[in-house]
Amino acid sequence: VFEEVVESTLRQPTFVLEHPLEISPLAKPHRSKPGVTERFELFIQGRELANSFSELTDPIDQRERLVAQVSTHAATGGGKESKDDAGYEVKVDEDFLTALEFGMPPTGGMGLGVDRLVMLMTNSASIRDVIAFP
Repeated sequence: VFEEVVESTLRQPTFVLEHPLEISPLAKPHRSKPGVTERFELFIQGRELANSFSELTDPIDQRERLVAQVSTHAATGGGKESKDDAGYEVKVDEDFLTALEFGMPPTGGMGLGVDRLVMLMTNSASIRDVIAFP
């Protein structure tokens, strides 16, 4: 709903905060607000420029979320866009979960798409117009 209704209307630099747990499977739950995560995205001119979140480091919570994501994917048609589309498979990443079980320090970061920044500065409609190897 957000992408369809709100995203294109965000003209001024806008930070969208506290995404729902269901759409942020790798983000840590918010410390004081149940049901949302410690995550933000930066939008300018209706385009996402950056994504940032605190990484989920609890292997039990992470497993539950990944299993739920796989179940939801299977229940909603496996990524098929149409009846002729083969869709795609989604599996729980056991190697990632095993690594989390050994321990991971508090982690976070922000991804700023340089290609998206160039799109903004050149007023390009498509990312293919600004990347070197489309």
